[in-house]
Formats: sequence, structure tokens, C-alpha cells
Amino acid sequence: MPERYEMLTKAFESLSIEPTEFGHVDHVGVAFLLLRKYDILKATCVYCETINTIATRVGAARIFNVTTTLAFLSIIAERLQSDDYVDAEAFIARNQDLIMQNPLKSHYSMKWLQSGQARTRFLLPDLAA
Repeated sequence: MPERYEMLTKAFESLSIEPTEFGHVDHVGVAFLLLRKYDILKATCVYCETINTIATRVGAARIFNVTTTLAFLSIIAERLQSDDYVDAEAFIARNQDLIMQNPLKSHYSMKWLQSGQARTRFLLPDLAA
């Protein structure tokens, strides 16, 4: 039986995922699998285009944030290189800070992350690490 995140990723890529049942942890699991399936550039394009399309379909286009999305994908990609994860569940289990906290808060102020500019293009961090 395919793992939960493999099924979610297929539904995500085919745009058949139910947005109300696609929480933050699911975003991380799908991002993990896309980054394993594709090189980082293609995974980023697929992820961003799909999230933006889904958000637009449900009338929430303003929720999509380029800066937050690209920063999270970069963190996940970096962590993929630093450890050997069997599957998305193992990745999530060993990276609970991505689920329970906002790892961007030490690099970005909330004002910067929530700005209109951050929603439409990638912004470099505004806080010293």
C-alpha cells in the first residue's frame, strides 16, 4: 500500500487534492517527495504552481506567499542532503521544528514575511541569523 504522502503527492500534482484536508504537515510531506522526485528547480516550479492554482481555485489566491514557500522548500532540500530518510514520515518525525515552529522567524520579521512583496516574489531575509 502506498504511503500517505505518496497518495497526497499524486493528488496534489493532479490538482485533485481537497484543500480543506491539506494541512501544514501535508505540505511538508508533499514538498519532501517532490524534492526527491525532481531536481530542486523543477520541484519548486511544480510545488509553487500547484499551490497557487489550488489557492486560486478556492478563492484564496492571496494566501500563497512566494518567500515563505521558497524558504521552506530550501530548508527541506538542505535537510534532505544532510540525512538519509526512508520516507516522508521519517523526515517529518525527525524534523518536527518544521511542523511545530516557524523556522523562518530567526531570519525574517513577520512584517517582512507578510508583506505584499513577499507574496509575489522571493525576498532575502531581513534579520541577521
